[in-house]
Amino acid sequence: MQNAKSTFLTLVALLGLAWPALATDGYFSIAYATRHKGMAGAGLGFESTTLIGGNPATRSFLGARYNFNLGLFSPARQYSVTGNPSGQPNSFGLAPGTFESGSTVFILPSFGANWPIGEKAGLGIAVYGNGGMNSDYDTRTFGDASAKASDGFALFGKVTNLTGVNLAQLFTEASFAYQVAEGHSLGVSAVFAYQNFEAKGLASLAPASGAATKLSNNEKDNSTGFGFKVGYLGRFSDLISVGATYQSKTAMGEFEEYAGLFAEGGDFDIPSWFGVGIALSPSENVTFLLDYKRINYSGVKSIHNAMVPQNLFPAFLKPGGVPTNPNDYLPNPAWTPLGSENAAGFGWEDMNTYKVGVEFSGVENWVFRGGYSYGKQPVPESEVLFNILAPGVVEHHIALGFSRKLGGESMLDFSLNLVPANTVSGKNPLDPGQTIELKMGQLDFQVGITF
Repeated sequence: MQNAKSTFLTLVALLGLAWPALATDGYFSIAYATRHKGMAGAGLGFESTTLIGGNPATRSFLGARYNFNLGLFSPARQYSVTGNPSGQPNSFGLAPGTFESGSTVFILPSFGANWPIGEKAGLGIAVYGNGGMNSDYDTRTFGDASAKASDGFALFGKVTNLTGVNLAQLFTEASFAYQVAEGHSLGVSAVFAYQNFEAKGLASLAPASGAATKLSNNEKDNSTGFGFKVGYLGRFSDLISVGATYQSKTAMGEFEEYAGLFAEGGDFDIPSWFGVGIALSPSENVTFLLDYKRINYSGVKSIHNAMVPQNLFPAFLKPGGVPTNPNDYLPNPAWTPLGSENAAGFGWEDMNTYKVGVEFSGVENWVFRGGYSYGKQPVPESEVLFNILAPGVVEHHIALGFSRKLGGESMLDFSLNLVPANTVSGKNPLDPGQTIELKMGQLDFQVGITF
């Protein structure tokens, strides 16, 4: 067991070397542990799935357990522009065509551990990654001539990115749970988050920014912050259990190098979320799961604020004026520059997701899982321009999974998530004669070991 603990802690340390790029429930992963992914993220009321990133109240039931997961995540992202730029003053037209984002395969690790404390309590840790605001287009999407080609990380093939963003987040949770009554547990987690961000190819938006040197091409910046999570799990009988979880907004430090891009001077907090789940076990071999989850993107201005086109420019050209003559421009009293408190963001709406899952253990040494999740994607049609950078528009998730017993308490876990491509189409708000379509689909395969 001592060797197992040493191996586990070594793997936890290695997580810092890998950055995931998830984008399922908006930019939150559908789940982190392999077993949880095998049921499309359903399971807030079912303790065996929530060791990593789930309900902290389950830890008083789990006993001693270690879990390591490694996955391959493949998002396919692209945007299409139809219609030629109008060339009108104060317009911002894009080159027509279809453009795909590179970096299509990512390695995703996650880790978790739990230790019982007496018969009624449990203590645990979890380390996992999040992301999704990721894109790298081999074109100057926004006409930034200063954007230089650079090779991005790619597992297979070469990536040369001229335009794009990359947001990566690393979470560490320390959790404690206690059974306040027989079969009823309360849990709490302290959440520490580290994130880094980089943007390229956006310098042409400088006239709309209040801090043009803090807008684009400033390499990676980072921030840290803290939040908390609380949870409840109640086993009402062998037939039914119920769970509920709330995670606070994680207050993060500002991205100082991108204070001219994000609202509130580079602020980019991590949204709060909450969920409830029910587990029904009509027999000892079958469990059905039903979950609801809500992510509160509206609580973070950089993510939620909508674009108001007439507020982006500091001045407007007089009718009949000459674009090259500064005296022919009128000040815009409604100018709200990028980076200001109420500046334009990605316009994401709050997201409600519904998940169902099933687990069957009626075959010796095997456990089989399946699930389905649906959540209306958070990007309105009016916000397609900025969301070229973060096309998190998928909605349906189909999950399959299984585990094979290795001996004792050890099991080898597998999961596969199929995410059909989804599209969102709308007018270019800064050149309405053009239409922009965003498209994204995903494939996720993960393997884990629990012991």
